[in-house]
Amino acid sequence: MARTILLVDDEPQITHVVSRRLEKEGYRTVVANDGEMGLELALEHSIDLVVSDLQMPYMSGVEMALAMREEASLAQIPIILLTARGYVMNSEQETKARFSEVMAKPFSATVLVERIRQILNQDTSIREAA
Repeated sequence: MARTILLVDDEPQITHVVSRRLEKEGYRTVVANDGEMGLELALEHSIDLVVSDLQMPYMSGVEMALAMREEASLAQIPIILLTARGYVMNSEQETKARFSEVMAKPFSATVLVERIRQILNQDTSIREAA
């Protein structure tokens, strides 16, 4: 069964390109254009990993990640955060959000897909060992 990736970004061109690339690699994608919608979709779908922009309307990527960490069913889902170059995050929030990766924009879709594959394979190995 295909792993499901939730893409959360208010820039449709980014979600479109990344979604197409992930689907080509055999992943299923679910797309949200802000953190509130992302959180709702994470609760509705069986999500394996989240790729989220940091700065979005209504709820930022950090706020969404913090809300996910407080929800038992979402707390262990890996999250990759995309951020504008030079943006500095509050270290306390970053620690609580437990991001698997923080990548600067602009980013390479190839590198992002490879990192997703690595994180999901690592996650599978950890579960199999338990």
